[in-house]
Amino acid sequence: MPNWVQLLQPLQRSLLDMVLRAPCPLCDRTAQQGFCVSCARQIQRCQLLDPQIYWQNPLPLFAWGQYGGALKRAIATLKYENHPELAEPLGQWTGQSWRTSGLATSRLVVLPIPMYRDKQKQRGFNQAELLARSFCQITRFSLKPEGLVRVRATEAQFGLSVIERQNNLAGAIQISPSAENALKGKQVLLFDDIYTTGATARAAAAVLQQAGIKVFGIVAIAAPSQMVSHPTAVNA
Repeated sequence: MPNWVQLLQPLQRSLLDMVLRAPCPLCDRTAQQGFCVSCARQIQRCQLLDPQIYWQNPLPLFAWGQYGGALKRAIATLKYENHPELAEPLGQWTGQSWRTSGLATSRLVVLPIPMYRDKQKQRGFNQAELLARSFCQITRFSLKPEGLVRVRATEAQFGLSVIERQNNLAGAIQISPSAENALKGKQVLLFDDIYTTGATARAAAAVLQQAGIKVFGIVAIAAPSQMVSHPTAVNA
């Protein structure tokens, strides 16, 4: 093989990689693992210095980042613009943060907060499940993607009062019959993309606790800035 052909081969591979590589969905630059380098840095600047700031009863919360800026755009793009691939880096970053937190490192079962089947069919995926899957790749926790099911549609929680949120979720989340026995005696870690008022997480935790299943806490990719300023809001 001529030397000039050998010299061209790395260039050809590089050009092919550029053509085949999907652009960053936030800015259209060349992306690696979902985001371009610039957007990944902007998202990582949203990471909380202390993700355990809300790790307190009655439902301890581990939140990777503050819901705003580039992280808010990334989650919205994942959910509403059909970019499920973005769950991989977000979930993995959260998993890496958990591993350095000093919290549990084994014997936890991760249950994503479920979506109602019609809504999931329309979207094509449950973002909480995808994020939890990437999180478990790093933490090595067991994942039960259908451990919880949402048996009826609910209204968006935004704008509802505390009582309206409770009524909205009453009976909406249940333990999957096929998973209940397998969860007995296990410690469960709930997982969601965003933790806002905590009503959905508390509803899921209550269902599990009523069945005698211990809830270790909940992990979320993001928590709103109001909670960052006022940590006691997690129990409101």
